[in-house]
Amino acid sequence: MTKRHGYALLSAIIAVVVGLSAAIYVGAAADEGSTSTNALGKGGAPHNSAAPASTGIWVGSWSASPVGAEPGTETNGMAGLSVRNVVHASVGGTSARITLSNLYGQSALTITHASIAVAVASDTAAASTDTMRRLTFGGSTAVVIPAGQQVLSDAVRIVIPQDSDVLVTTYSPTRSGPVTYHPHARQLSYVAEGDLTEDVTGTGYTEQTPFWRYLTALDMLSNDSDGTVVAFGDSLTDGITSTQGANHRWTDALSERLRTAIESGQDVPRYSVVNQGISGNQILANGLGRPADNQSGLGRFSRDALARTDVKVVIIDLGVNDILRNPRLADPNKILDGLRTLVRQAHARGIKVIGATLMPFQGHRGYTPAREAVRQQVNAEIRSGRVYDAVVDFDKALRDPYNPRRLRSDYDSGDHLHPSDKGYAQMAQVFDLKTLKGSAPAEL
Repeated sequence: MTKRHGYALLSAIIAVVVGLSAAIYVGAAADEGSTSTNALGKGGAPHNSAAPASTGIWVGSWSASPVGAEPGTETNGMAGLSVRNVVHASVGGTSARITLSNLYGQSALTITHASIAVAVASDTAAASTDTMRRLTFGGSTAVVIPAGQQVLSDAVRIVIPQDSDVLVTTYSPTRSGPVTYHPHARQLSYVAEGDLTEDVTGTGYTEQTPFWRYLTALDMLSNDSDGTVVAFGDSLTDGITSTQGANHRWTDALSERLRTAIESGQDVPRYSVVNQGISGNQILANGLGRPADNQSGLGRFSRDALARTDVKVVIIDLGVNDILRNPRLADPNKILDGLRTLVRQAHARGIKVIGATLMPFQGHRGYTPAREAVRQQVNAEIRSGRVYDAVVDFDKALRDPYNPRRLRSDYDSGDHLHPSDKGYAQMAQVFDLKTLKGSAPAEL
């Protein structure tokens, strides 16, 4: 064999190895719940899709957990419709990327056109013209998301101010079956007939919706944040009784407090805050279906909390539904064991965990003295320091001082379980921002 032929053979072997490695990587990325980038065609990079050129780090600016399959979409999905999700940026940046989910789909979801833009104002589908950007996936304008998976878009250069509304629009031309959605958005989004993905006027978006569809995360390349705080919880975190469109969830108020503290020079971490609350969520029990709607905290924690972008701290506020929705009396030890399991998983990733005490619910239809006793037992253990790295005492902050089994009247939305806007603001107000400092201990 000549030296030239030897080099040729060696080059061929290397090419085979590289090809096999790429195949193995793509196969690994196709696991359930992972991020898929199965793009349609070659497409090329269209206008506005250049890679980011600025400095900064990637952090979470907004997120919402996939909750289930939207009723009524079992056959057509959103075929032939433009879905314009309106989300609120907790931190600004100079580039952005999104995550789309088909977790609850029963067939592949084809997206042929997607865009991102800054809204011209709140409560509108109209976009600021000079911010409209076409999104790509692996360099293509189209992407196929297999059932049960999600996809991360390419980064696109776009200046998004903090505290602004962002419009993320997708168009699917074909039937895809059940739509993965987040039902309690507390924010109006929009739907239009046909492909109006890059329309800036918003006039074609005649249908309003209280849901977020497909979209589960917005990341920013930011100079204003050094990491992400994830709030992981149930309807109390989802903000189910907060004023629609006003961003009055406790996580919104916490984000504002943190930003104000940073701007005033206080010694607190520069973190963004994202919300992973699901109304009705429990630590231990799943909802119905396969995959389960409203997946348990234990089941979704890795995907919805630990896998968010550059997570530094997780705040957990879960347990009330395990008490209220259990047909029998809940076992406080099982609830606490579930919470400790979440903490161990976070610690294994070097993530600090702050936990909340469970707020009172006397007057709610599910209240009984026995369930109140379970809540008190769980709270006593949380306050002891044997569950979390740090504690925020939402119970103490919102309970009626004359009857600690109830919410204080002005903090009560009226259902005796969920806070009013004032109650959500108080939850953020009592949060000690300095507990966000530091990392997970080696051993709890």
